[in-house]
Amino acid sequence: MEPVAVTDDSPETASKAEAKAEARADEAAAIRRRWITLGEVLTVIAVTISGLTLWNSWSQRSDTEASRTADDRRASARAATLVLTATGADDDTLALKTASAEQSVQSQRIAFPAALGLSAAETTGEPRIEAAWFESALKKARNAAKLPDNSRGDEKLPVLVTTRFLVDGTSHEDVALYEIGYSISGRWLGGHSITLRGISLLSRPRGGAAQGALDNRWKHLLAQEQAAGN
Repeated sequence: MEPVAVTDDSPETASKAEAKAEARADEAAAIRRRWITLGEVLTVIAVTISGLTLWNSWSQRSDTEASRTADDRRASARAATLVLTATGADDDTLALKTASAEQSVQSQRIAFPAALGLSAAETTGEPRIEAAWFESALKKARNAAKLPDNSRGDEKLPVLVTTRFLVDGTSHEDVALYEIGYSISGRWLGGHSITLRGISLLSRPRGGAAQGALDNRWKHLLAQEQAAGN
């Protein structure tokens, strides 16, 4: 005779089984919720890191571009700012060149103080200053002002130099007040000789004030020399 399996189908046993099943289901759901929450957090972290990386990259690129733009502007401003220097001068001619190798002088107009009664001298392609342009008028002006026959140092003659020049194929114009350094020696009866020494930049007067600035500078220099001679 085979043994008979005994099962407990009482309501209490069924209730306990259902409770255990529900507990297991709740635990499984909780585990799934935790994994979902952790995944969402990791996703947010990944998105945040990606966003920060992109922002940092953009910021660095923006800073680099801004710095490069600023450098280009400064370089462009320097290239467009003309400063003339004298090279290899002989006694009666100053050969001029630009301080920047990027600049190429096309033409110049050199204006003199109105009191000397001289027309402006003009050059093309060979920037220079020649004593012959103003020597005679300068000697007369010094004689009229009763200035010494011989220099006690480097004398100064202001001139207004208008220069057309190119930078990377672009044309620019510079108007600047320079002083020519010179010395004078000799006697009135035996004649005087003027030796050119160099030039120095004084200022860049604006527009219509340029000739006035030149004439005022000449008057100031004459007054200084006359005061020093008394």
